[in-house]
Amino acid sequence: MPGTDPRESIAIVLGELPELPYLPELPGRGPGADLIGRTASLLVDLPAQTTPRGWKLASRPGRDAGRAASYLSADLDTMEEAAEGFSGTFKIQACGPWTLAASLELSRSLEPALTDDGAVADLTGSLAEGLAAHVGAVRHRLPDATVLLQLDEPMLPGVLAGSLSSASGLYRLPPAEQTVVADGLRTVIEAAGVPALVHCCAPGIPFFALPAGTVSAVSFDLSLLRRSDEDAFGTAVESGIGMFVGAVPAMPAPPAAGSRPATAGPGRQVAAPAPDRLARDTATAVIGLWRRIGLRADLITEQVVITPACGLAGAPPGYARAALERCAAAARFIPELIEEGVR
Repeated sequence: MPGTDPRESIAIVLGELPELPYLPELPGRGPGADLIGRTASLLVDLPAQTTPRGWKLASRPGRDAGRAASYLSADLDTMEEAAEGFSGTFKIQACGPWTLAASLELSRSLEPALTDDGAVADLTGSLAEGLAAHVGAVRHRLPDATVLLQLDEPMLPGVLAGSLSSASGLYRLPPAEQTVVADGLRTVIEAAGVPALVHCCAPGIPFFALPAGTVSAVSFDLSLLRRSDEDAFGTAVESGIGMFVGAVPAMPAPPAAGSRPATAGPGRQVAAPAPDRLARDTATAVIGLWRRIGLRADLITEQVVITPACGLAGAPPGYARAALERCAAAARFIPELIEEGVR
């Protein structure tokens, strides 16, 4: 979410998404509030520090790592106060093991931990232990809630394809084996002990590489779903896996070249698209995907959550709230639009 005030953000989330609220991340606060730093603060016996390039493993935690732990603790306090008595599903997020391994530098090298199999194994085990403790802390604070864990893996397609660059940029890192990737995800998810989804807002969503029977849902950017991915997507849907479909843009659309966003003539304001129309268009796009692939449209109401395409941290605050509203409204339109299509 945009902004720096956790109390305001959790109030927006609980207000707009009462059926599936989440613990907001506010990277605008600086190092330690970002995805990598926040997750690094959960690692057990693997300290991390910031560098001019990002985060790296270290012999002892740096100042920003301590700040990350403080941010998270304060956010959990705010969540507990705001969501007291909540008894539905509550989502928390962390970086997945493969994107974390691709983002953290080794302690004695500029290369990512991904280049060292031993470091990847240590990182995966440490993350599994840390996430288990984090889930336990959330359960303690929201004892009546069902915790849902989201693992953010934007780099997973690159890890599998071998398209990530070395620190020097002179060569590509070798691709990780599909079975090894699945085992790493399984280790972390099983340690957490709660339903989990994998989020990937990058092209080439690797539906095929997710451990069967372990991942409850996949979250992806609908605009990045390639035709070549649709068979794997359809197979995943038919297997019963949930789909968090990123059908609402994470940023407002820029004005068209040559357009006049303020007025359409002397004294005439250009009307913005009505929220209901935007929500209907979003719902129509999701239904269109199902029908194009030949999937049963009624499965949408059983297996789909409509979400922003990716994080909203870079969006204007007003747009972030509107995006959450649009997700909820689109979900309400889907049964109606499916029924209209049947007729």
